[in-house]
Amino acid sequence: MSFTQLAKQTSSAEGEIGRLTREIQNLEDSIQTDPDIARLETENNKLRFQLSHLERALEVEKGKRMISFPSFFGKRLKAAVSAAYPSMDIKVEVGPNLNKNAKCDYQCSSAFLIAKEAGKSGNKTNPREVATALNGQLGDIEALEKVEITGPGFLNFFLKPSFVCAQVQDILMNGVRPPPCDKKSKVFVDFSSPNIAKEMHVGHLRSTIIGDTISRLLEFLGHDVERVNHLGDWGTQFGMLIAHLEDMFPNYATESPPISDLQMFYKEAKKRFDGEPDFKQRAYKRVVDLQGGNEEIIKCWRMICDISMAEFNKIYERLDIKLTPCGESFYQSRMEGIVKSLDEGGHLQASEGCKLIFVEGEEVPMMIVKSDGGFTYDTSDMAAINYRMVDQGADMCVYVVDSGQALHFNLLFSAAKKVGLVRDDQKVVHVGFGVVLGEDRKKFKTRSGDTVKLKDLLDEGLERAEKKIRAKEDDKKAKGGSGLLSEEEIIACRDAVAYGCIKFADLTCTRTNDYVFSFDKMLDDRGKTAVYLLYALTRIRSIARNAGYTREQLLEHAKESPIVLEHEAELKLAKVLLRFPEVIEEIAETLQPHTLCNYLYDISTVFTYFYDKCYCIEKSRETGEVVKVHMNRLLLCEASAQIMEKCFELLGIKTVSRM
Repeated sequence: MSFTQLAKQTSSAEGEIGRLTREIQNLEDSIQTDPDIARLETENNKLRFQLSHLERALEVEKGKRMISFPSFFGKRLKAAVSAAYPSMDIKVEVGPNLNKNAKCDYQCSSAFLIAKEAGKSGNKTNPREVATALNGQLGDIEALEKVEITGPGFLNFFLKPSFVCAQVQDILMNGVRPPPCDKKSKVFVDFSSPNIAKEMHVGHLRSTIIGDTISRLLEFLGHDVERVNHLGDWGTQFGMLIAHLEDMFPNYATESPPISDLQMFYKEAKKRFDGEPDFKQRAYKRVVDLQGGNEEIIKCWRMICDISMAEFNKIYERLDIKLTPCGESFYQSRMEGIVKSLDEGGHLQASEGCKLIFVEGEEVPMMIVKSDGGFTYDTSDMAAINYRMVDQGADMCVYVVDSGQALHFNLLFSAAKKVGLVRDDQKVVHVGFGVVLGEDRKKFKTRSGDTVKLKDLLDEGLERAEKKIRAKEDDKKAKGGSGLLSEEEIIACRDAVAYGCIKFADLTCTRTNDYVFSFDKMLDDRGKTAVYLLYALTRIRSIARNAGYTREQLLEHAKESPIVLEHEAELKLAKVLLRFPEVIEEIAETLQPHTLCNYLYDISTVFTYFYDKCYCIEKSRETGEVVKVHMNRLLLCEASAQIMEKCFELLGIKTVSRM
């Protein structure tokens, strides 16, 4: 069964469950007054059987994905609301318990809103009465030990320990999977977007890293994701680049020009463009030739683009990032089409020779055609959104661009909706982010005031990480040489730490905030850093190795006997692990990757608590040999490692087996 069929069947089953629940309630109400009680009871029992069968079938299908408890309980409560208050359509929200004084696992406060809405319609009640009514409609839920009503009307949910154990076992037997998803969507994620003939710099860092993580998460959920690199590969600047290339390398058509520094090549061309009138005139002529499709000039343009892309791809390969180039040049032929379509649709208004789209509520219009008949970035963006949302039929398009462009995207989205390029059932989202600051809290630049090149930044990260790792290896040697890393392990660890620390430092802060770039803080092995968390993972993995068990042996053991977790610290860790699906759901809704970083740190913190309270292996004080292995705890360690590894994978951070 395909993902789409599964989602459709699951949704249908849930709808049927709601309908049957309401029919059962209606029959139970009728039984008290209808004389034909026996007939109604028989019909009622049949409906209850159908309901239980559907619920079991639904759970079997959802076994292909992990359970998100807030969603699961929320749907059950939604059915309870429909049964208790049939005329009311209220959004029911269940969330993890954030009140340290309450001992429950999840909590719902929707009874307050329901009571308020009921009062508006003349049915005066209070939140506690509503909570009692909802609890009465919930019925037995396998996952719950109990549901309590506390305070003025809170519904508190307590997970059943045996169910928690079963879900941990499910992770080990079936792997870490995404939560249920309503439907498979086609999503375009537009990120990175460097300019041809210019080096990638620190300004591209956040878009590239955030865009990759959002893409990974949406792919994990099962969506069809198109990772788009909207390159700046068209425009008047190419005229001067082509003219300069012709002068410097007249044989470029037969001999590949040895341009090693395209940034310097760009500066040389710009200097000539600003200071040599004849060169400037020839550069403009090359722009006309390029736009006119001159084959020789197009070949020259492609050569420049290829040189740039080769350098970009080196950065992407180092950061393990996949992108499909689709730059501004792709939309040149499509801009004429979108302008014609907008004009014929009566969406363009003439003003001082320009053609504009005015949007109600926006201060400035979109300039689609300039007074000289030329197109603009607005034209290109409208052509792109038309291609993605209309031609390709995307369900959602995500633009990962700095927050400074927020007004432009508000205008773009409003205009696109106004002219019918984006339907009501489609989403266009601007994922904005703050800037990278230096430790002086000003825009991150080199000491000379230049923009920091991304390549130089990554190189420095490698150098610092390797220096720190080798220093620790020297410390080990001084203490007897136990647990030394091989040269191959040092290089793997260096790469994981260097690139991981840069990514994690970016992702761990709320993306809309600016953040201070500091290698010293990034490479700290204490606190919420990639180094600390990578080390925590290797420590968890070492526990089973010290006990003499491989990962494969642990997974085989999980298939043979049920896991039993009884200690408070064991259950606390297990419940944190089972929050993974709800964390993924939250990020899919908010597109805020820092939530995943916080969750990863929560796991490591609770694991430390568990490890301090519970022996996983016991060794002889005399010989140091392992004398006892607590298998259930080793399996809990394995589940913890699997969840952490999946989190790192979604963040685009590679892990290592030893550090």
